[in-house]
Amino acid sequence: MDRSTEIELIEELLGLHAQKAPFLDEQWTREPLERYSSPEIFAREREHIAATLPQIAAHSSALPAPDSYVTTEIAGRSILLTRDREGSAHAFLNVCRHRGATLVRGQKGCQLRFSCPYHGWTYSNTGDLVGVPHQKTGFPDLDRAALGLVAVPCQEYAGWIWLSLDTNCDIDIKAHLGALAGDMLAMRADEHQIFASDVRDINANWKILVEGGLEAYHFRVAHADSIAGLFPDNLSSYRCYGRHIRSILPRNTINSQADMPQDQWRIRDHANILYSLFPGSQFLVQSDHFIWIRGIPLGPDRTRLELTTLVPTTQNTEARRDYWRKNHEFTLLTLDEDFQFAEEIQSGLASGANAHLNFGRFEGALARFNRYVDDAIA
Repeated sequence: MDRSTEIELIEELLGLHAQKAPFLDEQWTREPLERYSSPEIFAREREHIAATLPQIAAHSSALPAPDSYVTTEIAGRSILLTRDREGSAHAFLNVCRHRGATLVRGQKGCQLRFSCPYHGWTYSNTGDLVGVPHQKTGFPDLDRAALGLVAVPCQEYAGWIWLSLDTNCDIDIKAHLGALAGDMLAMRADEHQIFASDVRDINANWKILVEGGLEAYHFRVAHADSIAGLFPDNLSSYRCYGRHIRSILPRNTINSQADMPQDQWRIRDHANILYSLFPGSQFLVQSDHFIWIRGIPLGPDRTRLELTTLVPTTQNTEARRDYWRKNHEFTLLTLDEDFQFAEEIQSGLASGANAHLNFGRFEGALARFNRYVDDAIA
């Protein structure tokens, strides 16, 4: 964020802290239960959000060198990401054009060419069909140029590899991020390395998991044994940028800024900054590193989360290893507390106890997020 915004946010938080007042929206809202459980709504979300909008598929370091590749999943589709000899990133549907078998079964590696494990049709890492066994006898008039891998729009930006499954549209990540493009560049993800990554399969709707990070109302109670003592009770603020949200979760030390000159103010030293990039990624930015939370919706009540700690490349040293490991483990401990509540909420939807869920005035970011989902699938 730019310096004027940083000062504005610190001033806002200092004012709220001094008044012992939360950041409030005009009214509280009710949300229908079916948005978290309906197969029909989930199908529309997959079609109009996950399979259409640009989203992050991998950190640039997942393709560390020419001829490297990695596979991933988006909207139920297997995706092959490659880096060619010139260093450019590509994204393809991981499907052979012969009979539709999965082309690459491995998760990552280094290959110039990929041969289908079913019949051996072979493709270059730029997607060209370069080999067809028995082509002269079996496919005498086959046009290889017409049967290359199906490419999906892909762009490398701000240290990340982005793609969209909408093959009819160009991808413009700077435009997609809008006013948050500067914040993403300022994170300097291209100067960070993946320290550790874990996967969780959660029995909860993807939106419940996003909502869990958008408010501090639960900190004092839900995280009583972990982070509650580090944060003021129910103090946070947020701003919306298009469909993206930047939340500020101040720590108890934020009040120390009041006694310092403004030119020494630094929000990352006294608050966690959470970027919720619509639809699939959240970034929890802390003082010296950040965590990437990637959500992969699997069903109305199932979500896969990839939880990745990224640290500055210059500090990813043996001497700092124990420090980064403890940070990663503490993050997992805290998030696992949230995930347990998410699964309990999902389970309780069918109990008959509630006709809707309630979002308070200090939970306004949750309602805004759900309006963005509604608009996208309308």
